[in-house]
Amino acid sequence: MIEVKTSPISDGEFNRGVFATCDIKKGELLHEAPVIAYPNDQHQYIEQTLLADYAFEYGINHSAILLGYGMLFNHSYEPNAIYEINFKNHTFDFYAFTDIKAGDEIFINYNGDVDDKELLWFDRD
Repeated sequence: MIEVKTSPISDGEFNRGVFATCDIKKGELLHEAPVIAYPNDQHQYIEQTLLADYAFEYGINHSAILLGYGMLFNHSYEPNAIYEINFKNHTFDFYAFTDIKAGDEIFINYNGDVDDKELLWFDRD
């Protein structure tokens, strides 16, 4: 259903993104990313690594590193996918927010809400 390929919108060191390998209908679950959670007071150590740009908020007092393809979705203020935190299963569940065609790159809004247009942390400087 999804695969990682070179992304034309990324100009970073890795240039990766997540792409649909088949048509995906709006509302369809497209990925469950397992979570490695850690207390926020340990984030100071993560901040010293490349992983700092990939960590997600995970509840009130924790952050998380996502496994699977979870950390490889690129950002858009007009995303075609959303994610929900599934605390029971310790996963981030990614769903199609719109119909997605085979070959399309799949985007999420890094702010966590499809309508949130606030500048991202790495654009605030």
